[in-house]
Amino acid sequence: MSFDVETVRADFPILSRKVNDRALVYLDNGASAQKPRQVIEAITRAYEDEYANVHRGLHYLSNLATDRYEAVRGIIARFLNAADEEEIIFTTGSTEAINLVSYGWAAPRLKAGDEIVLSVLEHHANIVPWHFLRERQGVVLTWVEPDADGSLPPEKMLAAVGPKTKLIAVTHMSNVTGTVVDVAAIARGTDVPVLVDGSQAAVHMPVDMGALGVDFYCITGHKLYGPSGSGAIWISRERQAEMRPFMGGGDMIRTVTREAVDYADPPLKFEAGTPGIVNQIGLGAALEYMMSLGMENIAAHERRLRDHARARLRELNWLQVQGDAPEKGAIFSITMDGAHAHDISTILDKRGIAVRAGSHCAMPLMEFYGITASARASFGMYNTEAEVDALIEALQFSRELFA
Repeated sequence: MSFDVETVRADFPILSRKVNDRALVYLDNGASAQKPRQVIEAITRAYEDEYANVHRGLHYLSNLATDRYEAVRGIIARFLNAADEEEIIFTTGSTEAINLVSYGWAAPRLKAGDEIVLSVLEHHANIVPWHFLRERQGVVLTWVEPDADGSLPPEKMLAAVGPKTKLIAVTHMSNVTGTVVDVAAIARGTDVPVLVDGSQAAVHMPVDMGALGVDFYCITGHKLYGPSGSGAIWISRERQAEMRPFMGGGDMIRTVTREAVDYADPPLKFEAGTPGIVNQIGLGAALEYMMSLGMENIAAHERRLRDHARARLRELNWLQVQGDAPEKGAIFSITMDGAHAHDISTILDKRGIAVRAGSHCAMPLMEFYGITASARASFGMYNTEAEVDALIEALQFSRELFA
């Protein structure tokens, strides 16, 4: 099907508002995306007409809510082309998902001196849980730096793998530079389990678990045009069998006695307590919406935005783009001599343009580039080339103020 960006934009109510008396240009999608009407309506319907707790009720509303909630597992499986929906574990997002692997899989298996290979591109969510193991169990973190242009060749990651490596944890797409990492090549090149942070990549391109060959893959709902507090992780059956529960409580057990606990089978084994029922239903609506547009169509539209933005930014020889790998997503982290990222962001905001300023939860990468912060413009499926041009005009205005 064809992709018409104006039709897509009409589905997002917030895009019609003004900020500082100017049309909103929302370029903070790398942090969190806006929500289409289809998601808002699904959430409203769930609260107004269908809400009850799930799994254990015997009444109509509980059964209905359970059906709506559990159907999302299948939707996520289709979105990721996963063979078995029971490989999908619901989480509140990628942070919880990675901590689930850290506590449930890595902590009981790794000992002092064992190594985890990480890239410097990682978000803190894919760094701090591994530091916990370094602090508490003596696990060694082995770091791999990207090339100067932000690329991360698979062979660099594989070269860091040694006899004591027990896990490779790597992003599929950098939230700072947009670098796309060939995680399938990494997985093919080693027998070491591979965890992939798919928080950015799954938003912008098709993801196929059958083709990637990794062991863990997490997504987060609020970047996928869904609600905050929603997300999931795909974990292979083999790795699930090696895991202990991360949290204990209701719904993840068969029986509890004074002497023992008998755990439920996965995925419920890893989903304790009353879940974010409506958040996950909203995520399901978001993924259905994206699949109706076609992930290939979304990716092609965003490549056009990336190419236009890259060409326009290169016209500004007084501005630096941090990490501009040839194959990357439509994410640009910008620095300007004589201007702090926060000042750039503030000026852009006065012109209705929303960008992110700071370290983007990626301090090791900031250190690699020798900066403390950048202004990041990150594009989504509803952005347009005209908005790229508005960004360039606003950056030129910023330069005049700082000159």
